[in-house]
Amino acid sequence: MFDWITPGLVAIFWGVVKAIVTLLGMVLTAAYMIWLERRLLALWQDRLGPNRVGPFGLGQVIADMLKIFFKEDWLPPFADKFTFVLAPFLAMSLMMLGFIFIPMTPTWGVSNANLALLFFLAIAGLAVYAVMLGGWSSNSKYSLLGGLRSTAQTISYEVFMGLSLMGIVIQAGSFNLRDIVAWQMEHGWNIVWQFFGFLVWVPAMLAVVHRTPFDLPEAESELVQGYHTEYSGMKFGMFMVSEYVGIVMVSALTTVLFFGGWQGFFGIGTETAPFLWFAIKTFLFMSLYILVRAALPRPRYDQIMSAAWLWCLPLSLINLLVTGAVVLWNAGA
Repeated sequence: MFDWITPGLVAIFWGVVKAIVTLLGMVLTAAYMIWLERRLLALWQDRLGPNRVGPFGLGQVIADMLKIFFKEDWLPPFADKFTFVLAPFLAMSLMMLGFIFIPMTPTWGVSNANLALLFFLAIAGLAVYAVMLGGWSSNSKYSLLGGLRSTAQTISYEVFMGLSLMGIVIQAGSFNLRDIVAWQMEHGWNIVWQFFGFLVWVPAMLAVVHRTPFDLPEAESELVQGYHTEYSGMKFGMFMVSEYVGIVMVSALTTVLFFGGWQGFFGIGTETAPFLWFAIKTFLFMSLYILVRAALPRPRYDQIMSAAWLWCLPLSLINLLVTGAVVLWNAGA
Protein backbone atom coordinates (compact mmCIF):
# COMPACT_ATOMS: atom_id res chain seq x y z
CA MET A 1 0.00 0.00 0.00
CA PHE A 2 2.85 2.35 0.81
CA ASP A 3 5.26 1.06 -1.82
CA TRP A 4 5.47 4.56 -3.30
CA ILE A 5 7.27 5.78 -0.15
CA THR A 6 10.94 5.49 -1.10
CA PRO A 7 14.00 6.39 1.01
CA GLY A 8 14.61 9.34 -1.31
CA LEU A 9 11.08 10.66 -0.73
CA VAL A 10 11.46 10.28 3.03
CA ALA A 11 14.76 12.19 2.91
CA ILE A 12 13.12 15.03 0.95
CA PHE A 13 10.18 15.19 3.36
CA TRP A 14 12.49 15.20 6.40
CA GLY A 15 14.59 17.92 4.80
CA VAL A 16 11.50 20.09 4.27
CA VAL A 17 10.44 19.56 7.90
CA LYS A 18 13.91 20.57 9.12
CA ALA A 19 13.86 23.68 6.92
CA ILE A 20 10.43 24.79 8.19
CA VAL A 21 11.25 24.19 11.86
CA THR A 22 14.63 25.92 11.52
CA LEU A 23 13.04 28.87 9.70
CA LEU A 24 10.29 29.36 12.28
CA GLY A 25 12.69 28.97 15.18
CA MET A 26 15.12 31.47 13.71
CA VAL A 27 12.42 34.09 13.00
CA LEU A 28 10.94 33.74 16.51
CA THR A 29 14.41 33.95 18.06
CA ALA A 30 15.24 37.06 16.02
CA ALA A 31 11.90 38.67 16.94
CA TYR A 32 12.37 38.06 20.65
CA MET A 33 15.95 39.25 20.47
CA ILE A 34 14.43 42.73 20.10
CA TRP A 35 12.88 42.21 23.56
CA LEU A 36 16.13 40.75 24.90
CA GLU A 37 18.09 43.74 23.62
CA ARG A 38 15.75 46.23 25.26
CA ARG A 39 15.79 44.38 28.56
CA LEU A 40 19.57 43.97 28.67
CA LEU A 41 20.20 47.58 27.60
CA ALA A 42 17.84 48.68 30.36
CA LEU A 43 19.67 46.49 32.89
CA TRP A 44 23.10 47.85 31.95
CA GLN A 45 21.86 51.45 31.78
CA ASP A 46 19.97 51.25 35.11
CA ARG A 47 16.43 51.69 33.78
CA LEU A 48 13.33 49.51 33.35
CA GLY A 49 12.88 48.66 29.68
CA PRO A 50 9.67 46.99 28.40
CA ASN A 51 7.71 45.67 31.38
CA ARG A 52 4.05 46.53 30.74
CA VAL A 53 2.77 44.24 27.96
CA GLY A 54 2.55 40.71 29.34
CA PRO A 55 4.80 39.08 31.95
CA PHE A 56 8.28 40.69 31.94
CA GLY A 57 7.17 42.70 28.89
CA LEU A 58 7.28 39.62 26.63
CA GLY A 59 4.17 40.80 24.77
CA GLN A 60 5.92 43.97 23.64
CA VAL A 61 7.29 42.23 20.54
CA ILE A 62 3.78 41.11 19.53
CA ALA A 63 2.45 44.64 20.13
CA ASP A 64 5.21 46.12 17.97
CA MET A 65 4.50 43.62 15.19
CA LEU A 66 0.78 44.47 15.23
CA LYS A 67 1.65 48.16 15.12
CA ILE A 68 3.85 47.65 12.04
CA PHE A 69 1.11 45.62 10.31
CA PHE A 70 -1.32 48.54 10.63
CA LYS A 71 1.12 51.33 9.79
CA GLU A 72 0.75 52.96 6.39
CA ASP A 73 3.05 51.21 3.92
CA TRP A 74 4.02 54.36 2.05
CA LEU A 75 5.62 54.14 -1.39
CA PRO A 76 7.42 57.40 -2.27
CA PRO A 77 6.32 58.75 -5.67
CA PHE A 78 9.91 59.74 -6.48
CA ALA A 79 11.36 56.25 -5.80
CA ASP A 80 12.17 53.47 -8.27
CA LYS A 81 9.19 51.38 -7.18
CA PHE A 82 10.25 47.86 -8.21
CA THR A 83 13.75 48.11 -6.68
CA PHE A 84 12.37 49.95 -3.64
CA VAL A 85 10.03 47.03 -2.87
CA LEU A 86 12.61 44.37 -3.78
CA ALA A 87 15.36 45.60 -1.40
CA PRO A 88 13.76 44.64 1.97
CA PHE A 89 12.76 41.23 0.57
CA LEU A 90 16.38 40.65 -0.45
CA ALA A 91 17.64 41.73 2.99
CA MET A 92 15.30 39.35 4.81
CA SER A 93 15.62 36.34 2.50
CA LEU A 94 19.42 36.38 2.19
CA MET A 95 19.93 36.51 5.95
CA MET A 96 17.49 33.63 6.40
CA LEU A 97 19.15 31.66 3.61
CA GLY A 98 22.51 31.75 5.36
CA PHE A 99 21.09 29.81 8.31
CA ILE A 100 20.44 26.63 6.33
CA PHE A 101 24.15 25.71 6.38
CA ILE A 102 24.59 25.90 10.17
CA PRO A 103 24.55 22.51 11.97
CA MET A 104 22.99 22.77 15.44
CA THR A 105 23.48 19.14 16.52
CA PRO A 106 25.22 16.10 15.01
CA THR A 107 21.92 15.19 13.30
CA TRP A 108 20.03 18.48 12.94
CA GLY A 109 20.82 20.85 10.12
CA VAL A 110 19.09 21.70 6.86
CA SER A 111 22.11 21.32 4.57
CA ASN A 112 25.36 19.41 4.96
CA ALA A 113 27.06 20.90 1.92
CA ASN A 114 30.78 20.33 1.52
CA LEU A 115 31.23 24.00 0.57
CA ALA A 116 28.91 25.36 3.28
CA LEU A 117 31.36 27.98 4.54
CA LEU A 118 31.98 29.17 0.98
CA PHE A 119 28.22 29.47 0.42
CA PHE A 120 27.91 31.56 3.58
CA LEU A 121 30.62 33.95 2.39
CA ALA A 122 28.83 34.28 -0.95
CA ILE A 123 25.50 35.03 0.76
CA ALA A 124 27.16 37.61 3.03
CA GLY A 125 28.54 39.26 -0.08
CA LEU A 126 25.13 39.39 -1.76
CA ALA A 127 23.43 40.88 1.33
CA VAL A 128 25.06 44.26 0.68
CA TYR A 129 22.99 44.60 -2.50
CA ALA A 130 19.80 44.90 -0.44
CA VAL A 131 21.19 47.90 1.43
CA MET A 132 22.72 49.42 -1.69
CA LEU A 133 19.55 49.01 -3.76
CA GLY A 134 17.39 50.33 -0.91
CA GLY A 135 19.53 53.47 -0.66
CA TRP A 136 19.69 54.05 -4.42
CA SER A 137 16.04 53.35 -5.22
CA SER A 138 14.81 55.76 -2.52
CA ASN A 139 16.07 58.69 -4.64
CA SER A 140 17.08 60.48 -1.44
CA LYS A 141 20.46 61.99 -0.59
CA TYR A 142 20.44 60.59 2.97
CA SER A 143 19.49 57.12 1.77
CA LEU A 144 22.08 57.20 -0.99
CA LEU A 145 24.83 58.21 1.43
CA GLY A 146 23.84 55.35 3.74
CA GLY A 147 23.90 52.88 0.84
CA LEU A 148 27.32 54.07 -0.33
CA ARG A 149 28.74 53.84 3.18
CA SER A 150 27.37 50.33 3.54
CA THR A 151 28.90 49.24 0.23
CA ALA A 152 32.38 50.50 1.10
CA GLN A 153 32.27 49.19 4.67
CA THR A 154 30.89 45.75 3.86
CA ILE A 155 33.19 45.09 0.91
CA SER A 156 36.22 46.10 3.00
CA TYR A 157 35.39 43.95 6.02
CA GLU A 158 34.27 40.96 3.95
CA VAL A 159 37.85 40.65 2.70
CA PHE A 160 39.12 40.17 6.26
CA MET A 161 36.14 38.05 7.24
CA GLY A 162 37.06 35.54 4.56
CA LEU A 163 40.77 35.67 5.37
CA SER A 164 40.12 35.19 9.09
CA LEU A 165 38.30 31.91 8.34
CA MET A 166 40.89 30.49 5.95
CA GLY A 167 43.07 29.41 8.88
CA ILE A 168 40.17 27.27 10.15
CA VAL A 169 39.70 25.78 6.67
CA ILE A 170 43.42 24.96 6.40
CA GLN A 171 43.41 23.25 9.81
CA ALA A 172 40.27 21.17 9.22
CA GLY A 173 41.03 20.58 5.54
CA SER A 174 37.38 21.23 4.66
CA PHE A 175 34.76 23.92 4.07
CA ASN A 176 32.15 21.63 5.64
CA LEU A 177 30.95 23.03 8.97
CA ARG A 178 30.41 19.56 10.47
CA ASP A 179 34.00 18.66 9.62
CA ILE A 180 35.17 21.84 11.34
CA VAL A 181 33.23 20.91 14.50
CA ALA A 182 34.62 17.37 14.33
CA TRP A 183 38.18 18.75 14.11
CA GLN A 184 37.57 20.85 17.24
CA MET A 185 36.25 17.81 19.12
CA GLU A 186 39.55 16.08 18.44
CA HIS A 187 42.01 18.95 18.83
CA GLY A 188 40.27 21.61 20.92
CA TRP A 189 38.27 24.72 20.14
CA ASN A 190 39.48 27.12 17.48
CA ILE A 191 39.33 30.06 19.88
CA VAL A 192 42.70 28.73 21.09
CA TRP A 193 44.26 27.77 17.75
CA GLN A 194 42.76 30.65 15.75
CA PHE A 195 42.69 33.42 18.34
CA PHE A 196 44.01 36.09 15.95
CA GLY A 197 41.50 34.97 13.36
CA PHE A 198 38.79 35.42 15.98
CA LEU A 199 40.02 38.98 16.69
CA VAL A 200 39.46 39.81 13.02
CA TRP A 201 36.20 37.84 12.75
CA VAL A 202 34.41 39.78 15.52
CA PRO A 203 34.65 43.30 14.01
CA ALA A 204 34.03 41.88 10.54
CA MET A 205 30.77 40.33 11.75
CA LEU A 206 29.72 43.58 13.42
CA ALA A 207 30.36 45.37 10.14
CA VAL A 208 28.43 42.84 8.04
CA VAL A 209 25.27 43.02 10.19
CA HIS A 210 25.65 46.82 10.66
CA ARG A 211 25.68 46.74 14.45
CA THR A 212 27.06 49.44 16.75
CA PRO A 213 29.78 50.65 16.52
CA PHE A 214 29.74 49.61 12.84
CA ASP A 215 26.27 50.97 12.07
CA LEU A 216 27.53 53.80 9.87
CA PRO A 217 25.12 52.86 7.03
CA GLU A 218 22.27 53.85 9.39
CA ALA A 219 23.92 56.34 11.78
CA GLU A 220 20.60 57.87 12.83
CA SER A 221 22.36 60.77 14.59
CA GLU A 222 24.06 61.76 11.31
CA LEU A 223 22.00 60.44 8.39
CA VAL A 224 18.45 60.43 9.84
CA GLN A 225 18.02 56.66 9.27
CA GLY A 226 20.53 56.02 6.51
CA TYR A 227 19.54 53.71 3.69
CA HIS A 228 15.99 53.05 4.98
CA THR A 229 15.03 56.67 5.67
CA GLU A 230 12.15 56.52 3.16
CA TYR A 231 10.86 53.11 4.29
CA SER A 232 7.81 52.58 6.47
CA GLY A 233 5.41 49.85 7.57
CA MET A 234 6.23 46.26 6.74
CA LYS A 235 9.14 47.11 4.45
CA PHE A 236 10.90 48.96 7.28
CA GLY A 237 10.02 46.06 9.60
CA MET A 238 11.70 43.59 7.23
CA PHE A 239 14.90 45.64 7.22
CA MET A 240 14.85 45.79 11.02
CA VAL A 241 14.13 42.08 11.54
CA SER A 242 16.78 41.11 8.96
CA GLU A 243 19.37 42.81 11.18
CA TYR A 244 18.37 40.66 14.14
CA VAL A 245 18.23 37.54 11.97
CA GLY A 246 21.79 38.38 10.95
CA ILE A 247 22.86 38.64 14.60
CA VAL A 248 21.37 35.22 15.38
CA MET A 249 23.04 33.75 12.30
CA VAL A 250 26.54 35.10 12.98
CA SER A 251 26.27 34.20 16.68
CA ALA A 252 25.45 30.61 15.71
CA LEU A 253 28.25 30.60 13.15
CA THR A 254 30.74 31.90 15.71
CA THR A 255 29.71 29.02 17.98
CA VAL A 256 30.32 26.49 15.20
CA LEU A 257 33.58 27.93 13.91
CA PHE A 258 35.40 28.92 17.10
CA PHE A 259 33.68 27.34 20.12
CA GLY A 260 33.10 23.70 19.22
CA GLY A 261 29.49 23.93 18.02
CA TRP A 262 27.34 21.57 20.09
CA GLN A 263 30.31 20.35 22.15
CA GLY A 264 29.91 20.90 25.89
CA PHE A 265 32.52 22.46 28.13
CA PHE A 266 35.16 19.79 28.85
CA GLY A 267 32.99 17.40 26.81
CA ILE A 268 30.22 17.38 29.45
CA GLY A 269 26.77 16.76 27.96
CA THR A 270 27.98 16.62 24.37
CA GLU A 271 26.18 13.35 23.66
CA THR A 272 23.09 13.87 25.83
CA ALA A 273 22.22 17.55 25.24
CA PRO A 274 24.05 18.86 22.16
CA PHE A 275 21.38 21.41 21.19
CA LEU A 276 21.35 22.85 24.72
CA TRP A 277 25.07 23.63 24.53
CA PHE A 278 24.68 25.09 21.05
CA ALA A 279 21.81 27.31 22.25
CA ILE A 280 23.69 28.47 25.37
CA LYS A 281 26.77 29.52 23.39
CA THR A 282 24.68 31.25 20.72
CA PHE A 283 22.71 33.12 23.39
CA LEU A 284 25.94 34.32 25.02
CA PHE A 285 27.19 35.74 21.73
CA MET A 286 23.84 37.40 21.05
CA SER A 287 24.12 39.04 24.47
CA LEU A 288 27.67 40.17 23.74
CA TYR A 289 26.47 41.91 20.57
CA ILE A 290 24.01 43.83 22.74
CA LEU A 291 26.71 44.62 25.33
CA VAL A 292 28.90 46.09 22.58
CA ARG A 293 26.04 48.41 21.64
CA ALA A 294 25.59 49.46 25.27
CA ALA A 295 29.28 50.02 26.01
CA LEU A 296 31.02 51.38 22.90
CA PRO A 297 30.54 54.73 21.15
CA ARG A 298 30.38 54.99 17.38
CA PRO A 299 33.74 56.06 15.88
CA ARG A 300 34.09 58.22 12.81
CA TYR A 301 33.67 56.55 9.44
CA ASP A 302 37.28 57.20 8.42
CA GLN A 303 38.49 55.57 11.66
CA ILE A 304 36.50 52.40 10.93
CA MET A 305 37.86 52.16 7.39
CA SER A 306 41.42 52.88 8.52
CA ALA A 307 41.23 50.18 11.19
CA ALA A 308 40.09 47.72 8.53
CA TRP A 309 43.10 48.16 6.28
CA LEU A 310 45.77 49.03 8.84
CA TRP A 311 44.95 46.43 11.52
CA CYS A 312 42.53 43.74 10.31
CA LEU A 313 44.31 43.03 7.02
CA PRO A 314 47.83 42.52 8.46
CA LEU A 315 46.48 40.51 11.41
CA SER A 316 44.46 38.19 9.17
CA LEU A 317 47.41 37.67 6.81
CA ILE A 318 49.77 36.90 9.72
CA ASN A 319 47.26 34.42 11.14
CA LEU A 320 46.95 32.74 7.73
CA LEU A 321 50.74 32.56 7.29
CA VAL A 322 51.36 31.09 10.76
CA THR A 323 48.54 28.55 10.39
CA GLY A 324 49.87 27.38 7.03
CA ALA A 325 53.40 27.05 8.45
CA VAL A 326 52.17 25.02 11.45
CA VAL A 327 50.10 22.67 9.27
CA LEU A 328 53.06 22.07 6.95
CA TRP A 329 55.35 21.49 9.94
CA ASN A 330 52.98 18.91 11.42
CA ALA A 331 52.68 17.20 8.04
CA GLY A 332 56.47 16.86 7.92
CA ALA A 333 56.83 18.97 4.78
